[in-house]
Amino acid sequence: MSAIPVQQVGRTLYIHILRHNPCDPLSEAHLQTFELEEADAMTLFIALNEIRENHDPSLQFDFVCRAGICGSCGMIINGRPGLACRTLTKDLPDNITLAPLPAFELIGDLSVNTGKWMRGMSEQLETWVHSQGLENADIDSLEQTMEPELAEQLYELERCIECGCCIAACGTALMREDFIGAVGLNQITRFQLDPRDQRSDAQFYQLVGDDSGVFGCMTLLGCEDMCPKQLPLATQIAFLRRRMAMV
Repeated sequence: MSAIPVQQVGRTLYIHILRHNPCDPLSEAHLQTFELEEADAMTLFIALNEIRENHDPSLQFDFVCRAGICGSCGMIINGRPGLACRTLTKDLPDNITLAPLPAFELIGDLSVNTGKWMRGMSEQLETWVHSQGLENADIDSLEQTMEPELAEQLYELERCIECGCCIAACGTALMREDFIGAVGLNQITRFQLDPRDQRSDAQFYQLVGDDSGVFGCMTLLGCEDMCPKQLPLATQIAFLRRRMAMV
């Protein structure tokens, strides 16, 4: 008779979280350590929920989908931007330090207002299809045939979930508040390639052809390295620069 295997006991994790509530004038930024037992297939999202349920219900962090789609659980994980719901604790050391994403307005603890930043970027770049006569057009006239290769290229750009990890990893974005970052340049590339958008190349480059756009990029590749969807963001910036040289 074979021996019954002994179940492995989970590690003890020490999760150090940067705490601060900007709405409380008495709040001071500090690290708070929580100790918990690691469970099988535990993610940081699960660990944070356990901390909030069993240790401190005042802990603030964001989540919606828990599947790496909404982008709301972005945070700094041991010095690197990432998504809590897609990060397994087994891939991290016993000591885990968590902090909010920089460059965004802090709501509290690990929660930041990426939506406010993304909306401002979208309004600045007018990231919607510009086509004359849309208000009088019927739905059939709006549909256009598209080559599969182009459709695939547009789909690749649309996979951005606007989590903010590329902004948090960008040296320029941390120094310049007006820098639209890789997420904004990715949006411009998407609408420039879309045949339904009637704006000219010159109109696109008027939006991004300065230090707040393509020329602010220092090509440190932090955006592409930290993108949880593995988008070729640096490639899109290089594409825009080449197209600008042709205008």
